[in-house]
Amino acid sequence: MHIVLPVLFAICAALSNAVATVLQRKAALTVPRSEGFRAGLMLDLLRRRVWLAGILAVIAAAVCQALALATGPLTVVQPLFVLELPLTLIVASLLMHRHLPGTGWLAVTVVVAGLAVALAAASPSGNRTHVELDRWIPALAVCAGAVAALALAALKRPQGRARAACLGAATAISYAVTAALMKAAVHILDEQGLVGFFTAWQTYAFAATGVCALFLLENAMQAGPLVASQPALTLGDALVSLALGILLYEETIRSGWWLLPQLFGVALIAAGVFALARIPLTRSLVAPGDERQTAGAP
Repeated sequence: MHIVLPVLFAICAALSNAVATVLQRKAALTVPRSEGFRAGLMLDLLRRRVWLAGILAVIAAAVCQALALATGPLTVVQPLFVLELPLTLIVASLLMHRHLPGTGWLAVTVVVAGLAVALAAASPSGNRTHVELDRWIPALAVCAGAVAALALAALKRPQGRARAACLGAATAISYAVTAALMKAAVHILDEQGLVGFFTAWQTYAFAATGVCALFLLENAMQAGPLVASQPALTLGDALVSLALGILLYEETIRSGWWLLPQLFGVALIAAGVFALARIPLTRSLVAPGDERQTAGAP
């Protein structure tokens, strides 16, 4: 029973994020595009009601995610966000009054089955509530360096799949770090109350990384098709969160022969995610002028 609540909260968060992704994608495609990062992008988006509705969905997702992280390990909660991609396409099909094809539903089934196999085989455990600073410093430094490198690589690429994928991966790392810091801050809130929460560095660190992740996400949405950015975001978030859960919170997963079904589950997830990325419905999430780019961009 102790694992039911974090799983339910995580699934609710994934669904809220899926709604937010579709709404924010629609809004991002209505503002002027640019070759580099544009500070005025956020101001333009603030004038779009659709984007504001997406932000409300983001807030709902953050609340659900915080509750999930407060009641369960990072290695259980964050991998469940793999469901965000299939949920995103299902939500998009409903909002656009389009039917998800049979191959799409098959891919959704494969993703869900792969996630179930991987988590059942891994059987993550541990729910440490405190992480020493000497663990945080190297982890944050490595993640920050990776985000910076991916952002620079994206700026060197033209609009298209490669740029969107780089920014999607950078966003994934930022989201994983945000979740790890949020988990620490939520436990501080539970143990020390509001005073401890608002005086803890983790609170302001997860807020800053969350804003950074949102900024990278908006630019990833403008950089190229969702089929390029979303798989990198979905898979990257799960994998980096798994690593942070093990390295920072000392959570454990099964080893030995259990690694075989875990890898099989990951393979199923990857196959399902990339199958979803190729279905025709995803073209509806690309700006009218981007279909050519979707087909021919590197």
